[in-house]
Amino acid sequence: MKIKNKLVLTWISSLVAIIFGLMTLRSGASTLFIEETRAAAGDIVPFVLWINFILGFAYIAAGAGILMGKSWAKNLSLAIVGITLLNYAAFGIHIAMGGLYIMKTVKAMAVRSLIWMSIAYQTVRAAKSKNQI
Repeated sequence: MKIKNKLVLTWISSLVAIIFGLMTLRSGASTLFIEETRAAAGDIVPFVLWINFILGFAYIAAGAGILMGKSWAKNLSLAIVGITLLNYAAFGIHIAMGGLYIMKTVKAMAVRSLIWMSIAYQTVRAAKSKNQI
């Protein structure tokens, strides 16, 4: 792949990570801290919501690190993938044990997992090509 294309993909990954982080923080904060929003959300699963909210800060940091070409951004992106997948697995166990949930959370966790696997993949590829990120 040409260097220009790699730079564009890296820039897109960082932008997606930062925007996704901001959206996660906004949505999570309103659901966690505004009673009306929490009531309207339905059968939320608190541990899923809290983990995703906290990860929102990591999304922004990872996006900024990717954009600046920092070596730690690769490891942070991989950690985000791992934590997200563990959270998704725990959510699956919660459902299997008869816990209440909303289908929106199942879909959101799938999208969240795919986005971060894509970002981490791109970040690892970029690191291999320039031995940094």
